[in-house]
Amino acid sequence: MESCLMLFGKRVALIIGTVITSAAAMTGAAAAGPATGIPVPLQVPAGNEKIAEFDAQGVQTYACTDNAWTFVEPAATLSDSRDRYHRPVALHSRGPVWVSTVDGSAVNAAAVPGASVPRDHAVPELLLKATATRGSGVFGSVSYVQRLNTRGGLAPSGSCAQGAQVGVPYAATYVFYAPAQ
Repeated sequence: MESCLMLFGKRVALIIGTVITSAAAMTGAAAAGPATGIPVPLQVPAGNEKIAEFDAQGVQTYACTDNAWTFVEPAATLSDSRDRYHRPVALHSRGPVWVSTVDGSAVNAAAVPGASVPRDHAVPELLLKATATRGSGVFGSVSYVQRLNTRGGLAPSGSCAQGAQVGVPYAATYVFYAPAQ
């Protein structure tokens, strides 16, 4: 009888452990979003579709104001990772704005409140919503922009000399969305 109870207890413990492990895995998957790997706060609302994805290399510029580094602007060149020559396809600068060097179209955007995910040793990942577009090219119908896979770009640590300015290298992947047709 005692061995039957031990065997039953082990089976119950195994079942409970399996249920807990499965629940934890499902909770982790839900936090990352449905099969996208994109954190929930950065997911684009339904009704939008991905239209472009570009790699960015550039700097996050900071200036010293009142003995502290403050963000000034980004400056980056975007290229299509599928292009083996990594030719520039867009420029990214203060606004923030992205301007196509191919067709002249542009998109301005603003960060969506609460849609920021911190990254170790890098500027955060963001979801931005378009505030204005120009032209009929690649950026002409953009509704949302994701800044993903960020590397570098954090403000320098420590004190600074008033008026000093520094560009901190960063890289990211920018994904552009437009309303689904």
